[in-house]
Amino acid sequence: MIDAERIAVLTGAGISTASGIPDFRGPQGVWTKNPAAEAMFDIDEYVDSREVRVATWKHRLAVPAWTAEPNPGHLALVELERQGRLTGLITQNVDGLHQKAGSSPSLVHELHGTVWYVDCLQCGRRIPMADVLPRLESGDEDPACEVCGGILKSATVSFGQSLDREVLDRAVAATEAADLFLAVGTSLQVYPAAGLCDLALNAGKPLIILNAQPTPYDEQATIVLRTPIETTLPDLVTLP
Repeated sequence: MIDAERIAVLTGAGISTASGIPDFRGPQGVWTKNPAAEAMFDIDEYVDSREVRVATWKHRLAVPAWTAEPNPGHLALVELERQGRLTGLITQNVDGLHQKAGSSPSLVHELHGTVWYVDCLQCGRRIPMADVLPRLESGDEDPACEVCGGILKSATVSFGQSLDREVLDRAVAATEAADLFLAVGTSLQVYPAAGLCDLALNAGKPLIILNAQPTPYDEQATIVLRTPIETTLPDLVTLP
């Protein structure tokens, strides 16, 4: 049980594995099982290679996110918000499951964007992913922008792309406003997300890590838990 009054939470892919969405670096992770898949998450590779774009859109069409449902881990963070103790829910995930679970969109800071929208890399137009999926299903392997003909890409942040400054600023503010920082289901290897742990630690705030695999911050954490997120997190946020 966590009794802190103000808690900032960082979530990674590990919180969604119980919803059927694989993580990236775990034993059954996307990159662990297929290291070549990393090319699909590199902006230069994506822009330069039609082959990579075709593979990426094929992957997008098959991802479990379209039908996945929130699990008890997501719902526990909704409860934390209901208690009035959540300063911000910072997530590296792009699956939208926190919002689907009932977390307030104003408190969810999606550092790496969202898979539910698509951006044109040329004109900047943003459209729902639901407008593009039927084109993929009908055989358009590399759909282009219907306005300018530019390359389309899911509204997610790939390697080589900058994070949205406003989203990052809100994540920093949520961390600074908290008494405790809770990292859930993240390897804490990707920056600047992992750097929020440093922000909390440098301010003397306790760090709790709930993750199946070791992280670079384990030795500095107040508590490290390796137990399943979907059963542990509800217990952590329950008030006496």
